[in-house]
Amino acid sequence: MSDDGNHSATDIITYIGVPLAVLGVLPILYNTFATLVSLSRIKRMLRRSRLPALTRSDIVNRIIEIELPRYAVMPLDRFQDRAKYWTLSNHPSPIPGGTWTTFNWRTHSIGIKNQRVEYADQVRQPQVDISFDELVCYLLDLGAVANPHGWKLLRSTGLWTPVGCCLMTSPDGKEDALTIAPSDDADGNLSLAVAWSSSWITRDYATLPPYWVRLPPPPVKEPAVEEVQAEGSQPESSAAPEYESRPGSEKGLTKDEASRGNSIELDSVQNANRVRSNKAITCQISLSGIVSALTQQEFYSNQSTLNLDSLYIDHLRITPGKSNGVWFASAATALGTSSQTILWNYKIPDEILYFARKETVPCGVLEVIGMVDESDTPEWATKHNDYGASLDQFTRQRQQQQAAMAAEARMAPAQREAAARDRMRQENEQRMQDMRDKLRTQQQRRDQRMLEALQSPKWDGKLVAEHCFRWLKGRNCWDEKSTAKDVAGFLLHKMVLDGEFSSELCRMLDRWKAWGEVGGMKKDDYLFLQENQTVFSNAALLVALIRDTSVAAEGTVSMDLQECLRMWKKVRLG
Repeated sequence: MSDDGNHSATDIITYIGVPLAVLGVLPILYNTFATLVSLSRIKRMLRRSRLPALTRSDIVNRIIEIELPRYAVMPLDRFQDRAKYWTLSNHPSPIPGGTWTTFNWRTHSIGIKNQRVEYADQVRQPQVDISFDELVCYLLDLGAVANPHGWKLLRSTGLWTPVGCCLMTSPDGKEDALTIAPSDDADGNLSLAVAWSSSWITRDYATLPPYWVRLPPPPVKEPAVEEVQAEGSQPESSAAPEYESRPGSEKGLTKDEASRGNSIELDSVQNANRVRSNKAITCQISLSGIVSALTQQEFYSNQSTLNLDSLYIDHLRITPGKSNGVWFASAATALGTSSQTILWNYKIPDEILYFARKETVPCGVLEVIGMVDESDTPEWATKHNDYGASLDQFTRQRQQQQAAMAAEARMAPAQREAAARDRMRQENEQRMQDMRDKLRTQQQRRDQRMLEALQSPKWDGKLVAEHCFRWLKGRNCWDEKSTAKDVAGFLLHKMVLDGEFSSELCRMLDRWKAWGEVGGMKKDDYLFLQENQTVFSNAALLVALIRDTSVAAEGTVSMDLQECLRMWKKVRLG
């Protein structure tokens, strides 16, 4: 039995052990409370960013596990999703790594990203996979400006480019639009971050996007008075058989209905082609040539989108065994490329560029077929001068005739008549022989002139196009106000609508390129050119257009950008 002033062991355990036990539970309670608070903040962040996520918490170890989906994105369709394409997202994510949510994308889930965090500020939104060229094309379409220093640094240093290096800026050049991001979640890929403001959008749906080329329609020629009168009188003559057919005859009605149906169908096709030929065509050129061709129709008051008419382009696609697609894509790329072009897609083949800059057309051939004046070419043909030989021959024959007639005058009448007949027969034979000799000489000189024309000095495509363009204007094929580049655009416009015209033009280009590769023009090529002078002149305009293509110099921003796009097909954006 203990005294009142002394405490038992039970009391000591009660007074000391219980507080110690409470103190031991406090960290667990604190971790539980802190974990629940962090989990609440994380869920609020995810809900505000509209991210579908699965969260799990370990309140003892104060660990929160988050499963977020990883996406592959691509820009929306410029024509079908016009409203979202030109506006920013209504719910951009404030979570680090979610700068890609600034825009509206077409998304596709490709996996799950697991994270284990303790605090809300440690949460990172998974970066998205995106094609590098599509990202750059989209930003350029919105109005972003390429930063020459950033692209040069990225090309030279690659993944070691400093974080924050600016690749593209806002239209005014004061803010960064596309920068290098930390590579924590890049998995060895190039990591980028994007920033954009609605006030930076300086372009709209009416502007031409990158990788697209606008082909202008040819000018409309006013019909002549005779054509207008003929068109006005045609309906009366075509309507006459309708009244000649008997109403009671089924056969007559059948013919009438058939002819009327055929005329309506023919008129609809002609009207459709006429409408399309008067409207500009926009063509999308990719790495594999033309992708699509559209004609812009009229606006409708009750529609908020453009009515676009897709054209048939299978005859211009790049296919094995046919060069139509290569020629069209090369000429269209040359038409849309200038010294200010930052981004282009289709690369003109080196053999076509070499052919366009090579001297392949003998100037004498153009003079012989009448496309070039003699004063425009250097002296290449042999000059044939008889120096009065024909006059001497005529004088000699005249003297022989007079001598024979004088001898006949001294003969008896019977002998004189026989001698006159012999003399006239010999003169006729000599006259025929002289004519044959003259024709043979002329043919030999023509053949010699043709051979000399084939061996005459050669001109390049640009000089040939200048003379051909002048020849076309002389035949009233094109307006005097049109330039060679304008006419080249008109030709490409017609190639889209007219498959036969496209085939003829590409056949001429193939023939031209073939004789340029084998060393020179042959007689068959000369005859083919003589029969197709207009087609050759049109082809020369396209060759000159390709020759004048502005090739970006090494070290320029366009070359650095193109090389970076070639090095990184896919990037991580966040």
